[in-house]
Amino acid sequence: MLLDTSAWVELFEATKKTARIKEVLTKEMCYTSIVTIAEIVSWAEKSKRNHEEIIENVGKASTIIGLSESISVLAGRLNFERKKSNKKWGMLDSFILATAMAYRLNILTADNDFRDVSGAEIL
Repeated sequence: MLLDTSAWVELFEATKKTARIKEVLTKEMCYTSIVTIAEIVSWAEKSKRNHEEIIENVGKASTIIGLSESISVLAGRLNFERKKSNKKWGMLDSFILATAMAYRLNILTADNDFRDVSGAEIL
């Protein structure tokens, strides 16, 4: 399972969605895209939280997946196509989706922009 930034934020903010995220983390092999790290750091800075500690915890709970040329090309194509129907769709979402597709992973997310994505579980 690939955890989207929004899933990590839900976990660290201890929302009512935390139980499902903890279940996934304990029962499945979990992964995080490297682009999620940038989003988490931005969120942590905005929330006045220790991003180093948070990133350490993400690394302990999941395997970080880096980018490749093929993932980047796929992300660019996905971004172009998805923006046709969803103007709010962002490039980082395209990288998350491309990573999930490249590694044949489902996505755990609280982001409704993934609602029409096969294999995405919306929290």
